[in-house]
Amino acid sequence: MAEISESAIRKVLETVIDPATGRSVEALGMVSGIATRSGHVAVTLDVDPARGTALEPLRQACEQAIRAMPGVLSATAVMTAERAAATPRPAPPPAPGNHGHAHGHSHGAPAGKTTGGGGRIDVPGVKHIIAVASGKGGVGKSTTAVNLALGLAANGLSAGLLDADIYGPSMPRMLGVTEKPESADGKMLKPIERFGLKTMSIGYIVNEDTPMIWRGPMVSSALEQMLRDVTWGDLDVLVVDMPPGTGDAQLTLAQRVALAGAVIVSTPQDIALVDARKGLAMFRKVAVPVLGIVENMSYFLCPKCGERSEIFGHGGAREEADKLGVPFLGEIPLHLDIRTTSDSGHPIVVSKPDSAHAQAYKNIAGRMWKQLTANQRGARKAPNIVVQ
Repeated sequence: MAEISESAIRKVLETVIDPATGRSVEALGMVSGIATRSGHVAVTLDVDPARGTALEPLRQACEQAIRAMPGVLSATAVMTAERAAATPRPAPPPAPGNHGHAHGHSHGAPAGKTTGGGGRIDVPGVKHIIAVASGKGGVGKSTTAVNLALGLAANGLSAGLLDADIYGPSMPRMLGVTEKPESADGKMLKPIERFGLKTMSIGYIVNEDTPMIWRGPMVSSALEQMLRDVTWGDLDVLVVDMPPGTGDAQLTLAQRVALAGAVIVSTPQDIALVDARKGLAMFRKVAVPVLGIVENMSYFLCPKCGERSEIFGHGGAREEADKLGVPFLGEIPLHLDIRTTSDSGHPIVVSKPDSAHAQAYKNIAGRMWKQLTANQRGARKAPNIVVQ
């Protein structure tokens, strides 16, 4: 399929007229960016903040005009009001959910999906959403999130996994996903299933080597779309692999998603614990229960002789959990098998389910689930999980 040219899209947008001025959105300089990929088109419209809500019909008209073009599979126009005057800048590539209906920063949310104005994002069928977070990168958060989700599934729960790291998505490689998500109706994406998990990642949409040069509002919009515009179905729990840090993306999820709890991942050394403490404080400020702390890379086991070395120290996360009054969920060693199975797309919980490391993840998942159900009145009874 020949790629749709930007000039052809701009020509079509010359026919979309702003009733207030009698001029087209292209003539007004509102079209600040266009991106196309395999028949999917994303357009960014810079608008006057004062007219944001009133311009919603115009935004929809842009989508309709583009969708009518030959070869277009989906179209999304996103309004941004970061500046009063339009200044050209590249538009982001189409993100999950960018498939032809209302999303943006200046217009109302779809009926039944959010309450608007910062309201909660509804994810029908999902009973509990758990965030796996860290205050900094490089602590093995994504590896932990994947194996905890698989541990929940191994313990008899229906589980899903959302890769919320827009700038550095890990799930395509960790789960061995190379195909693109499908959409039966052109509006909702089907999650890609792996090892009994329903999964979604921005990495399923864009190529692995494509840099995501997005501003904060665009990241937040993509995260919301991956939650509300994916047919997650009935899940006991959806695990969200959070981006590292405490920025816009983390606050969007913490404030707009009804998180049932958060798990903090840290390594034992002091510098990692300082950042973990910040992440924990963020969740407390937005009234999200912290289910506990996991100490990753807790110690190193030599694959040849089995000798144990505490490279990063040991026990720091447990001590921090005691100080902060949150549960300590367990420790995971730094081991070659965990790394190689993750890189190969077959995480250790499924590739070596009887190993000590897989059992460690399953135990932590069991403690996490029991902590969650203990915190929530009326939650379904946890399965009979043997925690060693």
